[in-house]
Amino acid sequence: MKTQEAELSAGSWTTKSKTGHHLSMGTSGTSLNPERPRLSTHQKALSINLDPVRYGTFAEIGAGQEVARWFFKVGAAAGTISKSISAYDMTVSDAIYGKSKRYVSRERLEKMLDYEHHLNVERLGAARGDSTAFFTFANTVSALNFRGTNECHGWMGVRYQAFPGDSDNQIILHVRMRDKENSLQQEALGIVGVNLLYAAFFLHHAPNQMLESLLDNLSTERLEIDMIDFSGIEFRRVDNRVMSLKLVQLGLSGAAMFGPKGEVMQPSEVLRKKPILVERGSFRPVTKVNIDMIDCAREQFSKEAEVKGDQVVELMEITMRNLLSGGDIDLRDFLARADLLATAGKTVLISDYFEYYRLAAYLGRYTNDPIAITMGAASLKDLFSEQYYSGLEGGILEAFGRLFTRDLRIYVYPLLEGESKSLTTADNIEMPLELKNLYMHLMDRGRIRSLENYDKEVLHIFSRDVLRRIKEQDKSWEDMVPKEIAETIKARRFFGWQPE
Repeated sequence: MKTQEAELSAGSWTTKSKTGHHLSMGTSGTSLNPERPRLSTHQKALSINLDPVRYGTFAEIGAGQEVARWFFKVGAAAGTISKSISAYDMTVSDAIYGKSKRYVSRERLEKMLDYEHHLNVERLGAARGDSTAFFTFANTVSALNFRGTNECHGWMGVRYQAFPGDSDNQIILHVRMRDKENSLQQEALGIVGVNLLYAAFFLHHAPNQMLESLLDNLSTERLEIDMIDFSGIEFRRVDNRVMSLKLVQLGLSGAAMFGPKGEVMQPSEVLRKKPILVERGSFRPVTKVNIDMIDCAREQFSKEAEVKGDQVVELMEITMRNLLSGGDIDLRDFLARADLLATAGKTVLISDYFEYYRLAAYLGRYTNDPIAITMGAASLKDLFSEQYYSGLEGGILEAFGRLFTRDLRIYVYPLLEGESKSLTTADNIEMPLELKNLYMHLMDRGRIRSLENYDKEVLHIFSRDVLRRIKEQDKSWEDMVPKEIAETIKARRFFGWQPE
């Protein structure tokens, strides 16, 4: 197995996405090994049990003790498990770990990891700390209940020492179970838990391979991983935004989210029971138009009678198709966009939902409150292009039926047309004759609305024009983006900017 230094010196890595494109991760990634052994769950659990260095606690709430069961089942568990516990009763759980607002939550998981790992090291450190790398695995899960009415998801994590006496590392992930039977969900949880532990112990030098291995012996039809967070000394070079991107690129999740500080976020905990506003774009770079569009839409959306304005969640969405527009994903370019959105204080959603009706269905998982999408008039024209719906039996009517099933509305930002300087809005946009009645129906129902409070002084700005001026060293671009964005571009030399 390669050392971490050897992996890093490989310079770049490329892997094929489910869409057939390649993801090029640049110099900060580790190289992928196409010959990575695909071990069975039994082999992985036994490998851990036979490793004399690993010793720790399993704490599992809900869905039985499916991960610990694997280690007992394969044999030699006495060399690995110091304790296995399931504080299933809420009162008992609270007595051990303290109260939490929600029992299936990151907060509860981290309390479990804190308590059990500290206890393990405190009790055993003096006796065997020189030769033992301690770990604590924990999960808190809501599998399918008897009535089949609950959200099937869970939090899972491991805190561990890579080597005896080393500082702690931690990996936390959130899973959504898709099997239709409780027993199958429990089985999937057991497998992904073993995969997580094996990856943490034996692949920690190659985070990209760790991600790939999490669904070994499973499939995305059975389980989705929509958040992962790495921390600790072994992961000091890991950018969790890149890991979020890779979750989507590998098909482990349809979307991933991170905040303005680069922190990974679990979508349901951000979006749950909240009105949601989305702006889709390339943000290459973030311009005054991008900011004006989301600000105008929020102001208008917040005034809607059924919207709790102070609870609106704003998302700046970048689709995988946008990132793959050049054939490969350029990691530096992706991080430049992410850094600029962070500078603007925005939450970023990376999604594999090119079709808006699929995006709407995804957001609808988490909320019954209104959902709004803001877009430019040019994007509105694309929305009504029937070519995008040829794969649906019902074509554009089926797509719009899915898109507007929920309480969803579209806010349209005006387009300043070329040399004519005419303004195209949702009210005067030209639609194909055969779609005019459909369009007017949606306008009359208030599902498509014009933005009215826009800044006329920024309508001439287009990201592609700003990007061209940056590369040509034309200083006029600085007036086309917010001041803090211009400062970040120059400080980080994004998009080919060079000082004079």
